[in-house]
Amino acid sequence: MKKFILLLSILTLTIGYSQDNLDLSYYISETNLNPDIPTPESIIGHPVGKWHITHDKLAQYMYVLADASDRITIENRGKTFEDRPLLLLTITAPDNHSNLENIRTAHVALTENGSENLDVAEMPIVVYQGFSIHGNEPSGSNAALVAAYYLAASQSEATKQLLNDVVILFDPAFNPDGLQRFAYWANTNKNKNLTADGNDREYDEVWPGGRTNHYWFDMNRDWLPVQLPESRARIKSFHKWMPNILTDHHEMGTNSTFFFQPGIPSRTHPLTPKLNQELTGKIGNYHAKALDKIGSLYFTEENYDDFYYGKGSTFPDVNGSIGILFEQGSSRGHLQESSNGILTFPFTIRNQYTAAMSTLEAAQNMREEILAYQRNFYKNAGGEQENKAIIFGDEKDAAKTYHLAEILNRHKIKFHELKNDVTLNGKNYKKGYSYVVPKNQKNNRLIQAMFEKRTTFQDSLFYDISAWTFPLAFNLDYIENASLNNAGALVNDLQFKQGNVSQKSDYAYVMEWHEYYTPRLLNQLLENGIRAKASTKQFTSNNKLYDYGTILIPVENQILNSEQIYALVSKLADENHVQIDGLDTGLTIGIDLGSNGFRTVQKQKIALIVGEGVSSYDAGEIWHLLDQRYDISITKLDTQHLSGADLSSYTTIIGTNLRYLTKSATSNLKEWIQKGGTFIGYRNTLSWLNSQELAKLEFKKFSRTATNVSFEERRDYSGAQNIGGAIFQVDLDRSHPINFGYKNDQLAMFRNTSIFMEADKNSYNNPIRYTENPLLSGYISKPKLDSLKSTVPFKVSRLKKGKILSFTDNTNFRAFWYGTNKLLMNAIFFNGMM
Repeated sequence: MKKFILLLSILTLTIGYSQDNLDLSYYISETNLNPDIPTPESIIGHPVGKWHITHDKLAQYMYVLADASDRITIENRGKTFEDRPLLLLTITAPDNHSNLENIRTAHVALTENGSENLDVAEMPIVVYQGFSIHGNEPSGSNAALVAAYYLAASQSEATKQLLNDVVILFDPAFNPDGLQRFAYWANTNKNKNLTADGNDREYDEVWPGGRTNHYWFDMNRDWLPVQLPESRARIKSFHKWMPNILTDHHEMGTNSTFFFQPGIPSRTHPLTPKLNQELTGKIGNYHAKALDKIGSLYFTEENYDDFYYGKGSTFPDVNGSIGILFEQGSSRGHLQESSNGILTFPFTIRNQYTAAMSTLEAAQNMREEILAYQRNFYKNAGGEQENKAIIFGDEKDAAKTYHLAEILNRHKIKFHELKNDVTLNGKNYKKGYSYVVPKNQKNNRLIQAMFEKRTTFQDSLFYDISAWTFPLAFNLDYIENASLNNAGALVNDLQFKQGNVSQKSDYAYVMEWHEYYTPRLLNQLLENGIRAKASTKQFTSNNKLYDYGTILIPVENQILNSEQIYALVSKLADENHVQIDGLDTGLTIGIDLGSNGFRTVQKQKIALIVGEGVSSYDAGEIWHLLDQRYDISITKLDTQHLSGADLSSYTTIIGTNLRYLTKSATSNLKEWIQKGGTFIGYRNTLSWLNSQELAKLEFKKFSRTATNVSFEERRDYSGAQNIGGAIFQVDLDRSHPINFGYKNDQLAMFRNTSIFMEADKNSYNNPIRYTENPLLSGYISKPKLDSLKSTVPFKVSRLKKGKILSFTDNTNFRAFWYGTNKLLMNAIFFNGMM
């Protein structure tokens, strides 16, 4: 009974403290604070930690702080998909502010030739501090309130000296949209009398949760691909300043404590220098000391790794900087029971604030050592690659080539136009459709990280994907050891290839299906009521071979006249960077334009299943692809409403990584398919299709027996059997409509599942098939690789009048897997031909 009363008293004290008795002294031990600097509470209306900060209030406070302090300037670098500002504060001593551009220029010069002549003794160190890239990991952004206030208000000599020695790039919310979404959830479900019961609604967000941005992307995977507006803003800031340390404040499970890097040593990418990890460890000593002082538990060198360069804690490591991940056990609301006792939201904020301050202390004390590390990282970079270059391109698709070049441009990688058309290793590289990347440049390691294929690893476990080879992701031809003699002019102003129409025609226009934006153009034609057909065979006209999938636009019997059609196709060709040819005759070599070998393409109305039971990542990638890239309107059907929805108007419904539906929703969907609808399923949707007897798919079963594996090793053994994300080669039957628009007979596909679908006995039903030696880049265990060989990642099934198109893996991975986007578009537009 006494124990119960004591526990109740502790719980009551904890609740009361976290709810009503909060003030800044809980976070900040110093009392010598400038009273002219507004406290967070005076602006946002509540103590830090009483409520979850919404992004609008966070932004409001940062603007007020910048206005009140001569230590802070603020800039808006753009906006999110939901039009929220992407703010960056620069925090440093007033004297540094008055000389900031000179400081920046001198600092960046450390990464250039001649850096040995620079004296780092008097040079400030640059630290980029970023918070809460996952919106429902909010202790970071809430700690940003405290950290920014302290750096503005502290009047101690130590803080003044710190700000003389350090330039802080302060990003209070990496993910404004997700932070806002989560704050709304946690605040609207908060009790006045806080409950620590994890079963409370406060701790169970509705789908899709606040982790992601507007289109449900995990933005901590986009530092290298740079496909999202939030990423583009921070990468521009990174390369503008080349910070020495970048911190990334996260949260993990409620029963965890606090993690700081380094991570597991054996899982560090080989391109990361050993000294990087040693310096990370030295910085970690400052975190340990600070956390010891406030009595917080922590761990390091476990669970997390530094392999995939697309994460905020790892991207800096390949750019001469030091990335540091912080992971705080999450209250996921305001108060929660945990194996470490009652976990309060203010406690999580205090740990994040403490780590932010210990980072700055480490940066100040290790300043010259870390500046010297950055200089040496870039010294002689690429020097052994004097006349070597990478060439990449696609002679049929300038748009995909452009978008990879765009990524290089964002990362300040130098590249050239191709001087002349050239054939290398049997592939044609066309001027205007290809680029040349010199290896002898300062970003040589970053180039290697983007273009390399790696199949051997020190460790078999990965926190994220094990391969991301960019030219494979974009389905581009490339050669890694070409001569720099192929280089033309240096590209200073990257330009998109202009589309055009070869000539006005009163008969017909044709458009090959190779270019990336042809689906957008086709959809625009259909939306304008223009009748279009697709070629099921190759043909030749005016000495030009037109490939499978070429789109035919007849001029006669349309709702527009000849002049109007010409004006429309000219406009669309220009907007979509596509070549359209006007033809004067229907007579060709091969099928003539009036042949039944041209099949009418129907206007599409597309629905995407979202909600509970669906992976928000996969669904968001498709939503983003159709909405942002192809300007195709889609309807998002929530699983909760699918049973009663009228599906009759939809031509295509997509279910990606769907795990379950109610019996009535399944029945409604089945009836729609049977009446002629096309259902496209991805990943775990295939298992669900089988379980509901909507499709008969045969899967190769994988069995494993652990031998000589100890109890301690069991999880590592199991984890090594996962395909966390690798790249594999498939053979294509280019005559099949699913492969229209692909010029090569082979394709690189991304895979992160162990769904192995057996091939059909009839070869023509296997238009995409894994080769006998499919691994191109990444890790897969030998038993899994043996199981994958000759299986198929795609299959077509019939259900009465309808069709089910099944993909084992994601063709739209993280918005940068451009090379397989067209498989989905073919499934949408050409399913009637399959």
